[in-house]
Amino acid sequence: MAAADPTFLTDPPRFVFFTGKGGVGKTSIACASAVRLARAGKKVLLVSTDPASNVGQVFGLSIGNTITEVPAAAGLCALEIDPEEAAAAYRERIVGPVRGLLPAAEIASITEQLSGSCTTEVASFDEFTSLLTDPDDRVAGFDHVLFDTAPTGHTIRLLQLPGNWTEFLDHGKGDASCLGPLAGLDKQKAMYAGAVEALSDPGRTRLVLVARANRAALAEIARTHSELAAIGMTRQHVVVNGVLPDPADDTDPLATAVYQREQAALAGRGAAIVALPTDLVELKPVNMVGLDALSTLFDTTTTTTAVSVDDTEPGVAAVADASLADLVDAIEADGHGLVMCMGKGGVGKTTIAAAIAVALARRGHDVHLTTTDPAAHLTDTLAGELDHLEVSRIDPHEASETYRNRVLATKGAELDDAGRATLAEDLQSPCTEEVAVFQAFSKVIHESRRKFVVVDTAPTGHTLLLLDATGSYHREIARQMGDGGRFITPLMRLQDPAQTKIVLVTLAETTPVLEAAGLQDDLRRAGIEPWGWVVNNSLAAAAPTAPLLRQRAVAELEQIDTVRDELANRCAVIPLAVSEPVGITALGQLAERHPAPVR
Repeated sequence: MAAADPTFLTDPPRFVFFTGKGGVGKTSIACASAVRLARAGKKVLLVSTDPASNVGQVFGLSIGNTITEVPAAAGLCALEIDPEEAAAAYRERIVGPVRGLLPAAEIASITEQLSGSCTTEVASFDEFTSLLTDPDDRVAGFDHVLFDTAPTGHTIRLLQLPGNWTEFLDHGKGDASCLGPLAGLDKQKAMYAGAVEALSDPGRTRLVLVARANRAALAEIARTHSELAAIGMTRQHVVVNGVLPDPADDTDPLATAVYQREQAALAGRGAAIVALPTDLVELKPVNMVGLDALSTLFDTTTTTTAVSVDDTEPGVAAVADASLADLVDAIEADGHGLVMCMGKGGVGKTTIAAAIAVALARRGHDVHLTTTDPAAHLTDTLAGELDHLEVSRIDPHEASETYRNRVLATKGAELDDAGRATLAEDLQSPCTEEVAVFQAFSKVIHESRRKFVVVDTAPTGHTLLLLDATGSYHREIARQMGDGGRFITPLMRLQDPAQTKIVLVTLAETTPVLEAAGLQDDLRRAGIEPWGWVVNNSLAAAAPTAPLLRQRAVAELEQIDTVRDELANRCAVIPLAVSEPVGITALGQLAERHPAPVR
C-alpha cells in the first residue's frame, strides 16, 4: 500500500473496529479506510453497527440489512445492521419452527415476549456476533471486515455483550429469556464464545479509537482504551480527526484560538493514549460525502478556495439573529415541563441541554438536568454548581441494580430459596438493563409535572430504542386497561406538547441534518412532534476570515436554510465559540440574547 497510508492501515488484521465519542468522524474514517483498502486490491466489507447508521448517506446508496456492493469502488461492499429488520428476522427464527406445532395462544405469548426494544438490541447483537464467527460463510470471501460502530458507551456495551451472554448462559437456569426458548441457546452460546475469542485475538482484531482534538473526546478514548483493554482488546490505535492546520497568520482570532485550543488538548492527553500509535487527520474544506471527498481524507495537504462572503448579506444576518434565548423564553412560559435534547452523537446535545438548564435555573426555576447517554459527563460540562439546578445521570449499572433489588424484594418475597435463586439468575440477563433504564426514564418524565426537567439523550439510534420501549409499555397498558380504562403512560406525556418539548440538535453539515430530519420523521410516526431545532457550533454564525474556515462556513448556509425553511417549527443557531463552552458562565452566555464570545 502507499507510503502515505495512516499507521492504523499498515498490515491491518481481518477485523477493524472504529469507535469513539459521537460526532468525531468515525463513519468518515471507516468509509475512507474501506475505500483505501479496496483500491489497494482487497475485498472489503464495511459494516455499521450503529442504529442510526449514515454509511448509506456517505456513499449515496440505499444499503440496509443486506450486503450491498458499492459500484464506484470495486471490491467494496457495505452492510447496515438495521435494528428493526434484524429483530423481525430474529423473531421469525424463534417463532417460525414452532408455528403450527404449538397452540396459537402460546405462539402469541412468545411473539409478545420478543416484541420489545430489548429483543431489538439482542437481535442486532446477534447479527454482529454472526459476522465475527461467520457460521454461514457470509463473509468468508472478504479480506477485511471494518466495523463503523455506535458512539462509545454503546460500543463498549456491544463489545462486552459476548462475554456477558456467555456467562449468563453458563449459569442461567430460567426456562426462557429474551434470547428465545432454551432449545436455541446452545448454538448461540457457542457463537458468543467464538465472538469473545475473535475480539480478544490481536492477530484478528484491531481497535481504532477516533477522537477530535478536544478535551472531552480525548478523555473519552482514554476511558475506552482502559475498558476495552480489560476485556482483551489490546491492539489499539488512535486517530485524531479534523485537526485544524496551523493558520498561516494570526489575522483571524477564531482560527488562532481554535488551533491553540486543539494543540493544548493534544498536549494534555494522558500517557496511556500518548503511548498508542497515533495518526492526525487534518480538517478538510469539504464534508466527507461521496467517494471523491473520501479519497482526500488521508491526504496531507489541504486545498482551500478563497471565498468572500458579505456578513451583511441576508442569509448570514439571519443566522446571527437566531438566538437560543428565544427558545428559552418559550420554554419558560409554561412554568414546568420536560425538555429533551436529541440528535446525532457529537452535535453538542449535552452542551445545549446544560445551557437551557442553566438559563432556566438562573431565572429562578427549579430544574433537574439529567442524561440517558452512557458516554455523557454533565458534571464536566457544568464544572460547578448553581442554585435551583439538580444534576443526575441515569446510569445503566445503577438503574439495573436498583431494579434487581426491587424485583427481588417484591416478586421474590413469596418465593422459596430455589425460586429466588432462579429469579436472581434471570435478572442477571443483560436485557435487564434495558428495562431498568426505561423505568428510570419514566420516573424522570413523571417528575416534569411540577418542575423543569431537561434530558440530554443518548445518540439518535439508542434514543429511538428507548422510545420504542416507551411505546411497547404504552401498548401493553392500553391492552390491559381496555377501551373504557383511563390511564396516562410516559408515551402519552411525550406526545403532549404542553408537557414535552423535543429539541433536535444538529450541526450545519449534510449528514447530521439528514439524520436529524430522519429522527423527526421517526418521532412523528410515534405521534411525537419535535418542538424546535438548534444548529450548534456554526462557523457561518461566527463569521471567520481564515480561508479554510471560511470555505466551510459558506457551505453551512445551505444546510441552515434547509433547517430553518423546511424542517423546523422554530430554530436557533449557536456560533462556534472561541473556547469550549464549559462551566456555568460560558453555558449561560450561550442563551443570552446576543451571546458574547466565550473566552
